[in-house]
Amino acid sequence: MHIEYRKEYSHNLGRDMEYKIFGHSGHSILVIPTQDKRFWEYEDEGMVGAVQYWIDRGDIRLICADAIDQETWSNTWGDCRWRLEQHERWFRYITEELVPRVRRGDETFIVTGCSLGGFHAMNMFLRRPDLFDTLISLSGLYSAGYFFGDYHDDLTWLNSPQDYLPWKNNDDPIWESCRRRKMVLCVGQGAWEHWTLDSTRAMAGILGSHSSGAWVDFWGYDVAHDWPWWRKQMPYFLSHVL
Repeated sequence: MHIEYRKEYSHNLGRDMEYKIFGHSGHSILVIPTQDKRFWEYEDEGMVGAVQYWIDRGDIRLICADAIDQETWSNTWGDCRWRLEQHERWFRYITEELVPRVRRGDETFIVTGCSLGGFHAMNMFLRRPDLFDTLISLSGLYSAGYFFGDYHDDLTWLNSPQDYLPWKNNDDPIWESCRRRKMVLCVGQGAWEHWTLDSTRAMAGILGSHSSGAWVDFWGYDVAHDWPWWRKQMPYFLSHVL
């Protein structure tokens, strides 16, 4: 397996950012880590191994990105506006710096993540349809309210699909964009999935009411918010979207 580590300067964040690539060809997949974790998580938690079959066949190439959740979504003691502006700087780093650096021609990417990484993946999928053709979000939360409480401004709205999508008319371009692409949302109903289950149910209702074509899958009561289940879910859904 081709493995490549890179450390490159981000003008948006004013610092070096790290990422890792697994594979040499195929459909590129941008991977966002879980809350407060780093680019190495996907490998360390065994997810690279779980999808190695497709990497070795040349069907997929993973780009495991870094995140800064401790400064933004997890920084509950910080100034809300600064946290959101910093998140936007990270969002621009991903979409305007990292993706163009690894993009081959005009290819589009699968974007995926688990837990808070699932939220980030959904957010990128909706905001940048020119870059992402497929979403696989596992155990995601989709409302900024879970992290910003009663604070509201234009940036909480921009980053809160569960809240702004119901206000989009059926003929809004965002729905046509969703129908043309592939969306997978999955959540378990077991341990530690309470908040993500509620949020995914809400999204299922919103997406279904607009005939988005999204595949929203609820797994069993034994399915927990944890890596052993995500390692089962990702290969399952990948086999359907490739």
